[in-house]
Amino acid sequence: MFAHRLRPEHVDAVRNLFAPRKPRHPLLRIAVGLVGLALLAVLVVIGLFVGVAMLAGGLLLRLLRTRGQPIARPARDSRAVEAEYRVVGKTALPSGR
Repeated sequence: MFAHRLRPEHVDAVRNLFAPRKPRHPLLRIAVGLVGLALLAVLVVIGLFVGVAMLAGGLLLRLLRTRGQPIARPARDSRAVEAEYRVVGKTALPSGR
């Protein structure tokens, strides 16, 4: 399909086209750094609001889902535990050796 190969200088030209470069002027470097910090701060604040909105939506969904269901009542004697018990003899226990 391709009759010729890419030459190394073409590959370097494309690589240099997308390579990040810092400006040489000191004030411009500071300005670009401040713009980067401002962008980072904006993204953090947006992420914070999105996270709070997701938590609030989940809580609201849980609240609406349990709206018509009855609330569980505690047992009469909350100290009593109902269960089936079985006494295990010493021969049934594995030895600790």
